[in-house]
Amino acid sequence: MPDFSPTEYAVPGFILLVIIEMIWARKHRPEAYEPRDTLTSLAFGLGSTVAGLLLGGMALFLFLLAYEYRVIDFGPEWWSIWWLWPVVFVLDDLAYYWIHRFGHRVRWFWASHVNHHSSQHYNLSTALRQTWTGAFTLGFAFKLPLVFLGVHPVMIAVAGGFNLIYQFWIHTEAIGKMPRWFEAVMNTPSHHRVHHATNPLYLDRNYAGVFIIWDKLFGTFQPEVDSERIRYGIVKQLGSFNLLWAVFHEWIGMLADIWKAPWRHKLAYLLREPGWTHDGSRETSDMIRERWQARQAQQPENQGQNRIADNNAIAPGEEAA
Repeated sequence: MPDFSPTEYAVPGFILLVIIEMIWARKHRPEAYEPRDTLTSLAFGLGSTVAGLLLGGMALFLFLLAYEYRVIDFGPEWWSIWWLWPVVFVLDDLAYYWIHRFGHRVRWFWASHVNHHSSQHYNLSTALRQTWTGAFTLGFAFKLPLVFLGVHPVMIAVAGGFNLIYQFWIHTEAIGKMPRWFEAVMNTPSHHRVHHATNPLYLDRNYAGVFIIWDKLFGTFQPEVDSERIRYGIVKQLGSFNLLWAVFHEWIGMLADIWKAPWRHKLAYLLREPGWTHDGSRETSDMIRERWQARQAQQPENQGQNRIADNNAIAPGEEAA
């Protein structure tokens, strides 16, 4: 059984690329980096590593338990079956797509995933804003079907590591668009900038990890539009660089909503989409997009190329001011 963690080997490369981007940004986009924001992102990365060490064993235990009930047995030399690695990588990326999609469409998962979207800046350090509470949401259960199919948990962990490494480089504004053939199949900085945007046109789009084809297949793809200037972060910004508030603010908000809600609606504040309320006092991303589209339809056609996002747009999971 191989003892290999690809992300451990990639860390020096991450650091080097951040430094290179900082040098580039100093000349071309000085606003791309904000020292306190970058320090917060680095603290997120360190904290997520510690959380993974403390809580990752729970996922490994469940995966190893499920592996005993696999329907296919690739034998003790499973790691040497060359064709199995690319197949697992693709299937793992498909599982990631659904984990990520649920992370935006179910508030229980969004309370953890919102950490990654909390920066108003988009640079390589933003990629390090990983959750501390992901294991607590049990999102890893989306990969259990792979285990039951006979994929060893170590193979899943290695595939997931390479998936995470790939996603690092797409968190940048230093790269415009890649060649058309690449943009058609792979996730790119352009596609992922859309995902991090709070503009109504872009809300809840482009969940892909490595292959953008999943978004095209499942109807969640949105290309980056030159006339739509991207705004990053969450529209109701945190207003603070306090690390603990950044990590737990949505958990606190969700629990407060559950506490105040009538009994028949309490569960919905966990399982419905972010922004949903039983009294309609806030908006979901679908509602925000529909309102924006209705407004655009009322504008004269000669203004179409100059349309910009509604300044009052709300990021998924955030409350109306």
